[in-house]
Amino acid sequence: MTAKTLLKVKGLKVAYGGIQAVKGVDFEVHEGELVSLIGSNGAGKTTTMKAVTGTLAANEGEILYLDQPIKGLGAWDLVKKGLVMVPEGRGVFARMTITENLQMGAYIRSDKAGILTDIERMFVLFPRLKERRDQLAGTMSGGEQQMLAMARALMCQPKVLLLDEPSMGLSPIMVDKIFEVVRDVSAQGVTIVLVEQNASRALAIANRGYVMESGLITMTGNGKDLLSDPKVRAAYLGE
Repeated sequence: MTAKTLLKVKGLKVAYGGIQAVKGVDFEVHEGELVSLIGSNGAGKTTTMKAVTGTLAANEGEILYLDQPIKGLGAWDLVKKGLVMVPEGRGVFARMTITENLQMGAYIRSDKAGILTDIERMFVLFPRLKERRDQLAGTMSGGEQQMLAMARALMCQPKVLLLDEPSMGLSPIMVDKIFEVVRDVSAQGVTIVLVEQNASRALAIANRGYVMESGLITMTGNGKDLLSDPKVRAAYLGE
């Protein structure tokens, strides 16, 4: 049986500042998948994700989520529908503790017992956060803040989780940890779209991948097939 399509983007075009950043992108994400969108800096990956999640207006194209058009809806409405993005730069609440940040992630929920259960679940998934649960988020390392941003997003109980460059600027050890967590979250059944410049790591854990160049999708396929493709290896892995 074919998995249900949760997110479908057709002919997406986005321009800002007089620049056509996204030039007609098509992609889809099926239930339970981990889909990686790779490409160099400036390829249009982040712009695409911002348009999908309502933080940037799309000029043309269609965005369907759960078979319903969502173009023009704000990020608030999309979070309530289960489409949640962890932006590049993390955006944690620096003057709140880790626990308070997680509580903020559940702002659309009213099930107090369920929220407490999920906070404990986040502490199992991210043991480092449990150790620092009363620490102010702004005093944490970049990698720890990335973990917190992901945990906070999961508190919304997303149907589709979009991660924008989660490994950017992190130490190699922390990069390993972040990709391990992404794989674990995917294994728990959360559908994930992973936007990454680290092509080798992103494709290695992806069911499917899309390669983006200059505002266009230029290749698509099984994650491991793309990882072994000579063109991908030459362009993104320096081989």
